[in-house]
Amino acid sequence: MFDTALRAFAFRFDMHERGTVQITQRNRILRRIHDRTLGRLRIESTQYRKIAFIIAAHHHRFFGMLNMIDKSRTIAFLRAVMVEMIGFGVGDNGDFRMILGKAAIGFVRLRHKNVALTSMASVKRHTILALDGSADGIAWIGQISLTGMGEPMKHGCTTCFDHHYVFPAGCGDLIGAQFAAAEELGMRMFASRGSMDLSRKDGGLPPDSVVQTVDEILRDSARVIEVYHDPRPGSMHQVALAPCSPFSVSGELLRQSAILARQYGVRLHTHLCETRDEEHYTLEHYGVRPLEYMASLGWTGPDVWYAHGIHFNDEELRELARTGTGVAHCPISNMKLASGVARVPEMLALDVPVGLAVDGSASNDGSSLMEELRVCYLLHRLTSSEKAPSGYQVLKMATRGSARLLGREDIGQLAVGKCADFFLVDSRRLELVGGAYSPADVLATVGLRGPVDCTVVNGRVVVKEGHLVTIDEEKTAADAQKACGAYLAKA
Repeated sequence: MFDTALRAFAFRFDMHERGTVQITQRNRILRRIHDRTLGRLRIESTQYRKIAFIIAAHHHRFFGMLNMIDKSRTIAFLRAVMVEMIGFGVGDNGDFRMILGKAAIGFVRLRHKNVALTSMASVKRHTILALDGSADGIAWIGQISLTGMGEPMKHGCTTCFDHHYVFPAGCGDLIGAQFAAAEELGMRMFASRGSMDLSRKDGGLPPDSVVQTVDEILRDSARVIEVYHDPRPGSMHQVALAPCSPFSVSGELLRQSAILARQYGVRLHTHLCETRDEEHYTLEHYGVRPLEYMASLGWTGPDVWYAHGIHFNDEELRELARTGTGVAHCPISNMKLASGVARVPEMLALDVPVGLAVDGSASNDGSSLMEELRVCYLLHRLTSSEKAPSGYQVLKMATRGSARLLGREDIGQLAVGKCADFFLVDSRRLELVGGAYSPADVLATVGLRGPVDCTVVNGRVVVKEGHLVTIDEEKTAADAQKACGAYLAKA
């Protein structure tokens, strides 16, 4: 497939505390590689040139899986008379580059072992939707967060955004419990201080027990930002403000949340245009469609992204593109709930920021971004035919697209200076036979059943041989199952 000619070379990998990986090139690689289907691929290199990069997308040690680096982070050399690179990616300027340059995914054959490198971010999920406000609330959400984030991590996700908006009276510091769980797992966490202030008695959806006043919400939102939000590049903890939805929050809460978020320089998130019912609700109560209503309250711009975004019309899609307002696409959730199909091909054509998300367990019953990748690809092939995004475009939605929604330029791609976040898959798996001939598309077109072989967050191995290594996975699953049974027994 490739017209290649490479000279013998080796690389030295040095691991640094901040999670970067440096590569020192020892010999020269032939500058040009030609692929008949994709055109010309280039590697520009000079002898002894140092290339520093961090492999990106969500979240210090390298790993021994490829025998590159041992556990004590000593130098190891990849000795190869010939290393065949069959991977490629898209650089910042849109050109194709090999994995040593800027890339979103690549396959590299090293010592006859094929592995895939990339990174993914889930930009929407709900770790838990029900709490009783008891003293066990903190322990409960911590436990559920371990399972809620552990599952996507096993499937290659390195950063998780969680839209948590249930804060019963007296429940304690739930966001702190989520961050503690993420730290235990090694996950890069983007939490939200969600909120609801419109109860059933006021015409909203949630019961009185889980709504708060606007003042209570804003006060705690400021506290959460000040305590947990770290805006620095490479941050493992960030916070967004995320009132739940037009059904469950007032216009005043939306307006004041937008003002507060911009005072602190954090992002805004909510559900929008998920169902026709929402459209009818805003037309009935406010006389306008959902996006116009949100725009009137300051909820458009490059610091805003919506979950779902199914029922936007043509004019609204253009407005999203004009303002840089993003959409987290949740195809499995939308299919399960029969909500509709988001107009993702049109969004991508207009350069609307689009990321990929799994939504919550109540709407999905799974948290695998790998599964979401393939379902997304197949759904839009069914509904849009040749206008549907390619497998590689879907992969970029889950990586660079999701990072864009989160306002993170340090994650989402394999590139110089990015965070060392990626996963690895042994392409010798039986189910991937023949799939490596189109490595950029394979995760969407063929798909990956089961966990990845390795997930690395911020240079730290968090999944090895398909299992979480930072926690006792078997005990965590058993404890969570017990807690789930106890909770359901109260119903």
